[in-house]
Amino acid sequence: MDEEKKEVVEVKEVDNTEETKKVEETKKDRKGFCIASMVLGIIALVLFCVFYISIPCAILAIIFGILGIKSTGKGMAVAGLVTGSIGLIISIAIIVFAFIFGVAAGISDTLNNNNNYTRNYHNYELYD
Repeated sequence: MDEEKKEVVEVKEVDNTEETKKVEETKKDRKGFCIASMVLGIIALVLFCVFYISIPCAILAIIFGILGIKSTGKGMAVAGLVTGSIGLIISIAIIVFAFIFGVAAGISDTLNNNNNYTRNYHNYELYD
């Protein structure tokens, strides 16, 4: 009986060490994603006005945050997801508002120029 128990215990110990090694390897790989996500999210949040830097950094921060969410550095992955999302939303909002403002200013300028042209064209004092 004792020999059977010892064999079972020995087999379990070997299985546990192999599983532990696999878990540690995956956690080490994912921790880099967490750090990269947080750093890229902070860059996206700080440089939200520079949209050609902010938008790619925010997208990468979100992707790396999703990949690293199951690791030991879960807090950094969540921070990267949040900062990346906020940076992406702010950057897109600035682009949309700039486009709307530009279109509105262009329409306003066009309407003002057309009114001046028609007033001068129909000014009959020039023909007297």
